[in-house]
Parts: sequence; structure tokens; C-alpha cells
Amino acid sequence: MAAGTVEWISCSRCRELTYGRRYERDLRVCPGCGAHSRLTAEQRIAQLLDAGSVVRLERPAVIEDPLGFTDSRPYSERLREAREHTGSDEAVVCVTGTLLGHPVVTAVMDFRFLGGSLGVGVGEAIADAADTALRLRHPLVIVTASGGARMQEGAFALMQMVKTSQALARLDEAGVLTVSLLTDPTYGGVAASFATLSDVILAEPGARVGFAGPRVIEQTIKRELPEDFQTAEFLLARGLVDAVVPRVALRPTIAALLQAQTPLAPAAPPAVPAPPPAVPAVPAPPPAVPAVPAVPAVPVRLVREPGELPVVDPADVVRNARHEDRPTTLDYIALLLEDFQELKGDRHSGDCPAIVGGLGRFEGRPVVVIGHQKGHDTTERVRRNFGMALPEGYRKAARLMRLAAKLNLPIVTLVDTPGAHPGVEAEEGGQAWAIAESIRLMSGLPVPIVAVITGEGGSGGALALAVADRVLACAGAMYSVISPEGCAAILWKDRSAAPRAAAALQIGARDLLRHGIVDAVVPEPEGGSHLDPVAAAELVREALSATLREIAATSPGDRVAQRRRRFRRYGVEISRCE
Repeated sequence: MAAGTVEWISCSRCRELTYGRRYERDLRVCPGCGAHSRLTAEQRIAQLLDAGSVVRLERPAVIEDPLGFTDSRPYSERLREAREHTGSDEAVVCVTGTLLGHPVVTAVMDFRFLGGSLGVGVGEAIADAADTALRLRHPLVIVTASGGARMQEGAFALMQMVKTSQALARLDEAGVLTVSLLTDPTYGGVAASFATLSDVILAEPGARVGFAGPRVIEQTIKRELPEDFQTAEFLLARGLVDAVVPRVALRPTIAALLQAQTPLAPAAPPAVPAPPPAVPAVPAPPPAVPAVPAVPAVPVRLVREPGELPVVDPADVVRNARHEDRPTTLDYIALLLEDFQELKGDRHSGDCPAIVGGLGRFEGRPVVVIGHQKGHDTTERVRRNFGMALPEGYRKAARLMRLAAKLNLPIVTLVDTPGAHPGVEAEEGGQAWAIAESIRLMSGLPVPIVAVITGEGGSGGALALAVADRVLACAGAMYSVISPEGCAAILWKDRSAAPRAAAALQIGARDLLRHGIVDAVVPEPEGGSHLDPVAAAELVREALSATLREIAATSPGDRVAQRRRRFRRYGVEISRCE
């Protein structure tokens, strides 16, 4: 909507003129075509919550510019400009209040603030709101409006997808109701994390929601998309949202949902009926993970200090990470495992060859290994979709992870993908939902998990297999919130600026270790893993052997708690990390 005069409003879609006061009474919805205009966070809160009930939560302290990022302008200037323009500190406003008398904690995103992008400030605010909901035992209502993760914060922004997903997982475990309202637009890292993990997902009419943006998909498939593609109605028809609710009906609809959870005093336990005496109230915890069988000691050559790694030109980092002869997941499996049995299918809609996994023995110990599979030659790469997984791939991976938890087996994931597949079939299958579910699942699995970035770690498609107790990176690998080419096209308006974008994003192993995104770096043979895959696999073997032993010494409960603390710390002040 755009204001034509002081008194009249012109609809941006149908161009019908509406008297301004009527437009406000109709909650900024066009009476002619029903178009729902975007709202600021303050407008949304005023519409949803009871007058006089709102108390704003304190803004959490975070490291605002973790990379010192500069494209055509310093990121710090963009932040300052966004604050002056919106009057808000960040792209989300979190409050407590009541909705038709029901106590609620609410987090509302504002698209005006850097496109509602997910950075450390937003991630920490969402996590704090979830903590408040947990402490008060009040339902959490999240209203989303976002273009995705914030490029200028690099991998730190990517880690916020885990932080927010595991925050909602804690509410699941505590029995606290969560409700998401998806508004126009909701894309990328927000769609593939907290936005799609709520117990109930509502959407406003016409809201566009998905993992990949429509322009990216059109460029991929080289054809125009259907007119209703990725709309709320499109999602409803595919079972991805619970209801499409007009703005005028939101308050009573959400209030009816909130009745399902009677508010309790902060110290009171949830009202759960006592089980019959003959049945234990809580299932017995899984047995401790058995120790790895003894094997001859080998020197472990993991690099834990950034200064021990050479400075590599960012363009070379990208070139090496994408080299077509780098060992693939199936190469590593053949060199590291005995008696491997690949398992296929998501038990729902099919199998995705871009992700492979199964059961095998590593140094005599049963393990579950899952990884992206790019392939080497053109034929295999096309068949494997260049390692870009569909939702079936992530659901297959989740099935194998649950099997590992059932059998009490360690999980090893090998990450090498440009990103999740950007296509029509992926969006129809719920790509964002599948990635979000994988992230949430991994954050709470009781068994040891080690992730190794073996080549290209691209955005949420990589992160979906990298929520681990220990994250390692091969020396020639990269890990990024967005591809350098994509970042250059958006911020520099020139894809040829990709080397500059790669430098600004700090995607190489040395920077990843320096920022604590990875725990250690696995050395590679001289010249790179592609020149000697056997030697490269032996270095990965040493790293996995030592790391699995280290994690196995921790109890399942402590393991999950430490894993969650790991991802919660990204982007917060040092005092919050200790």
C-alpha cells in the first residue's frame, strides 16, 4: 500500500482508492482485492495484543558486526541507518502481553529493518523470548517477515538457525505451546528454522513463503513460475500450514489456540496426569555409549590454532573447495568403513541421491554415516543433482539419525554441497520445513555427533547436517551463509565481485577456526585432498577416531546440553559465553 494523499490510500495491487480511516479500521487490508499490506512490528503488536498489556523484553547484548564486514559501505553504517529509519534496534521486537486475556510471549519481525534478515541480534532475541516463555510457561507466538539470513554476518548468521531451532525444541520438551504466523515475505534461513517449527503454523492470505526465492528458482529452471507459487494458499493445499487466516480473524483464532494451554505460575510443574503405578513415569535413559574398541594409537594432526594455518587467497579457497576430484562421501565411506550398507528412502515420498547414508563399522565400532554426494563426472553429478538435496534427502537423513539414536550409535556427517536444491519440486515438498526439522532433531539427539565439512559448505543445505558436538573442517573446505557469487550479485550488484565477497564473508578454514565456527581443522595432503584421496581419508580417520573418543566420554544428557550451549553462544558478548 502507498499513500496517495493524506486522506486516501491507493492499493499497490489493484490501485483502488480507500479512505484512510476506513483502511486503518480494516487493519490495513484493501477492501477491494483483500491485499494484506505489510505492517511494522509496532503496528502488528498493537493489532494482536490487548491495549495496555505490552511489556517490551530487554534487548540482548550481542556482537553486532562479528566480521567487520564491508561491501560498498560498512555494515555498521547499514545498521545505524536501519535503526534511524525504523526506530527499532533490530529486525525483531519481543514483548510479553495478553491476547484476549491470554498471557503470551510474542516475537514480531519487521521487514523494514534490513529485510527482516536473521542475524545474531535477531537470533539471540528469539532465543531470549523462548527462554522467557519457558520460564513463565506462557505460549510463544512468532510473527515472521524476512528475506532470509543476514549476509553481512556470514557463518555467524547461519548459526542463528540452530540457536532458534533448538530454542523451540526446548519449548517442545517442556510442553509449552508455540504458534507461528507467516506473513509476506518469509524466506531462507528464517523459513528453514524457527518459522516452520511451531506446533501450529498460520499464514496471512497471499503471504509468500519458501526456502529459495522465486528469482533464484526461475534462474535455475529457466521458466516462469505459477502465479500462486509459494503463496499461503499454495502451502495450505500441500499440507505445509494449518490455516490461512485473514487479518481480521487473527486475534480470535490465536486466542482459541492459546486456550489449549492453561497458564501456570512460573514455579509450577506442567499439569500432566500421573501414569498408572505399573508403568514407569519416565522411560529408562539409554545406556551410555560404549567406548570405542581399542586401536593402535596414532598421532592426531588436528589443527586447533588459526595461526598454524596458512593465509589462502579467498578465490583459491573457493576453487579448491569445489574441485571436482575432491573425495566424496562415498569415497570416504569406501576408504574408512567396513561392511557399509547404504539405506535409502525417506519412507514418505521417495529417495534423494544427493544425500547418501547407512550403517557401517568404523575401526570395529558400528556407526551411522550420512553425507552429501556430488559425484565426480558430469553424468554422476547430474544424477546426484550436484549434491543439492531435495526434502526427501533431509527426511532420509533424519530417519537414519533416529535409527542411530534407537541403536545408540554415533553419527558422522560429511558435508559437501552448494546448498539445498532451489526448485519447484523442492518447494512443493516443503524444503524449508525439512531443513528446519533436521536442525531441531540434531540439536537434541543423545548420541555423539561429529560433522566434517569436506568441501563446500553451502548455507542451510549444509547446516542441516552440521549440528554436531564437534564440527571439523578439512583445510581446503569452505562454509558460508551464501555463495560468494550470490553475495556479490546482491551487495555489489556484480557477480564478478565474488572474490571480494569471499574475502568479506571469511569462508576459509583459517577464519572458520578463528571465529569458533569449527572446532578444529583436518590437514590435507600437499596440494589438496583431490591429489591424494587415500591420504586425505587417513587424515579424516585420525580426526574422527580421536574426536569420537572424546565425545563418547560424556553422558547423553551433558552431551545435549553442551551441544545446545555451543550454538547458543554464537554472536553474543564474551561475558555471555563463559
